[in-house]
Amino acid sequence: MKTKALFPGSFDPFTSGHLNILKRALTMFDEVVVGVGVNIGKKGYFSADKKIDIIRQATASLEGVSVVTYDCLTVDLCRRMGIRHIVRGVRNTLDFENERAIADANRHLAPEVETIIIPTAQEYAHISSTAVRDIIRHGGDTSNFIPEGVKL
Repeated sequence: MKTKALFPGSFDPFTSGHLNILKRALTMFDEVVVGVGVNIGKKGYFSADKKIDIIRQATASLEGVSVVTYDCLTVDLCRRMGIRHIVRGVRNTLDFENERAIADANRHLAPEVETIIIPTAQEYAHISSTAVRDIIRHGGDTSNFIPEGVKL
């Protein structure tokens, strides 16, 4: 039986840190579904289609990765797809506390779905989508922050 996990997020944009978490999750699961959350009440920098394009560029050489968009509760997507594990990455203790609270809420909503929290490798801990968007807005070089080969 193949094991499958969901790696959810807004991925606005998908960074080298996200790719690091995804690659490490692939050492634990046969398949990882990257779930691009769509919040109609929040306008992202990139469109959902562009986010998917960026993720596909970043993961083109990886086996076992698929990408979906969703606009429901993450645990509801897990149930629909038969997924029992959520993978989340954290850069620091603030991220950890936030992710732990979300994992606790998800456990109450769907006790059958477990959250796996993976600390980002140190060399990526300074990278955030917010910082990358700021670099883009100001015409800076994002090559040290996004996966190699990705065209924004």
